[in-house]
Amino acid sequence: MNSRERLQMALNHQEPDFIPSDLGATVLTSINQSAYVRLRRYLGLPDVPVRISDLVQQIVTVDEDVCNHFKVDVLDVAPRSSGTFHIEIKEDMDRYTYFYDEWGIGWKMPKTGGLYYDMFDHPLKGEAIKSDVDRYPWPDPVDPARFQGLRERARYAAEVEKKGVIIGGLCAGIMEMAAWMRGFEDYFRDFSSNTEFMEYFLDKIVELKMAYWEKALAEAGEFADAVVEADDMAGQNNMLISPNTYRKIVKPRHKKLFDFIKSRTNAKIFFHSCGAVRKVIGDLMDAGVDILNPVQVSAVGMDSAELKKEFGDHLTFWGGAVDTQRVLGTGSVQDVKDDVRRRIDDLAPGGGFVFAAVHNIQANVPPENIVAMWDTLHEYGIYS
Repeated sequence: MNSRERLQMALNHQEPDFIPSDLGATVLTSINQSAYVRLRRYLGLPDVPVRISDLVQQIVTVDEDVCNHFKVDVLDVAPRSSGTFHIEIKEDMDRYTYFYDEWGIGWKMPKTGGLYYDMFDHPLKGEAIKSDVDRYPWPDPVDPARFQGLRERARYAAEVEKKGVIIGGLCAGIMEMAAWMRGFEDYFRDFSSNTEFMEYFLDKIVELKMAYWEKALAEAGEFADAVVEADDMAGQNNMLISPNTYRKIVKPRHKKLFDFIKSRTNAKIFFHSCGAVRKVIGDLMDAGVDILNPVQVSAVGMDSAELKKEFGDHLTFWGGAVDTQRVLGTGSVQDVKDDVRRRIDDLAPGGGFVFAAVHNIQANVPPENIVAMWDTLHEYGIYS
């Protein structure tokens, strides 16, 4: 059985020969650059130039030799950057490096000890009305440079390498983009006191995403096994907005977007949301989500066994192979092995599980723990 067949069986809730796995197929399942350099050296692989796949998160494009070592089944077929916008990294004296992205959001990182970029400027902060959305210089979602080589990369991955194919989106989720462009204080206030503006704003982001997916799926949709959308809607203990607010304002727009995507491809909808999202998992499925990423097992209500029992007949869990908050970075090798076995026991039966860490592997994770995670999969991830 090849990797693509293995992934497709899992996504269709069948048990393949082996649990399919992902490392670096999305900007949500990759690895921090410093952890990656240490991992390569630990594996005895040659030093190579690190290719950053996401500047903000400081995560890498995982090289083929690492993917082969861990027998990874899924490949990233990500869009290219815009051909009309180029990031310029600047320095704020000796304190920070910073840049503005194509959406006008400012990001900065300490020059000493910084691990990733944080937002510091929001282009639509403060008082805002619908005409501000109309006048804003939005990025071009169908810039031809974004799709250069997309079809050939997807076809080669699917038909030649016979890997699972997942296609990345234009940007972060509709809620996330609203929060990042407004600033969080204004964003949360908009849900209650500036609702008409918020709905108009979200509709604009949906419009841009639909234009992107129209072109991306025309190019490569026939080769895709999954497409990535996201919205971080929860924290450690609860939702960031109430379930009722989600259902009233956001869910109809998620459904519109997901229906649009599904009308143009047979690929599954991979949806990322960290945190305690259990209260709206049923709503996400109703909106069209096929795959939930991750299972943040350390968040309230996100018990892996309970989620599998309640939703596992119809929802695929992608990630959640090990507790990244309390185990992967600070636990012993044995702690990692024990936790991975537990998650496999909980999530793998009946298919519907793709092995990956809860989120990107962070800078503090020792290479021996990463290897222990994958060794346990290879030992214990066989379907009988």
